[in-house]
Amino acid sequence: MDLTYRKHWDVYVKELYEKDFDGQSAIYWQVKYPFPLSNRDYVYVRERRDLVVDGRKIWVILAKSSPETPCTEKSGVLRVKDYKQSVAMETDGGCGTKVFLNYFDNPGGMIPTWLVNWAAKSGVPGFLTDMQKACSNFKTYCEKK
Repeated sequence: MDLTYRKHWDVYVKELYEKDFDGQSAIYWQVKYPFPLSNRDYVYVRERRDLVVDGRKIWVILAKSSPETPCTEKSGVLRVKDYKQSVAMETDGGCGTKVFLNYFDNPGGMIPTWLVNWAAKSGVPGFLTDMQKACSNFKTYCEKK
């Protein structure tokens, strides 16, 4: 949820900020793609819900693309118009967290097979490792602010 921190730990973020569009808050996120591919950007809305289910506290974050949000497309950057993410988190009862993530986006354009293979084999697992480290380091980051 902390966009400033996300820019700190996620090497794929080119731009990331929250902006008010006609009373609705939306996120603009530009992702760096490897050369020679064009970067992708997203305009999306998100919400967080804190639930209690059978005495268990569960945090839920929902995000989806918001094509009706006025945000000018940038030259040389492909807009991802179909994006949806759902995350649910709860304690594992110890020092960890159980996380369920359901993610979909259609990046558009022609994505070469080598990049799809890299993403499946290395990119996504590497990102999840980076995210795990970021979660572990968040408290320290906040203390240094």
